Amino acid sequence: MKLEEKLGTNKYYVDETCPHIHIDDTGFTMEEKRKLVNCCPAGLYRLQEDGSLAFDFAGCLECGTCRVVAGQTIVKEWKYPRNTKGVEFRQG
Repeated sequence: MKLEEKLGTNKYYVDETCPHIHIDDTGFTMEEKRKLVNCCPAGLYRLQEDGSLAFDFAGCLECGTCRVVAGQTIVKEWKYPRNTKGVEFRQG
């Protein structure tokens, strides 16, 4: 089974009103941005043509990898989603 298929078996309860991750890529190098693109196991960080960083928290696996890799740079806030929200793993 491919990674995309495994991720597709998970169920996500997205809290559209309260994102649990906030980023700000203003003033950071492409190297810092690429760290996030390369480290996210769900592939949620993407470099845009203009060099900015796009992020969608809706498919987050809540692993915290981006928080560790970015330190206090681009990821400004990282917390677990509120009650009953977030990912429900369905594939071991």
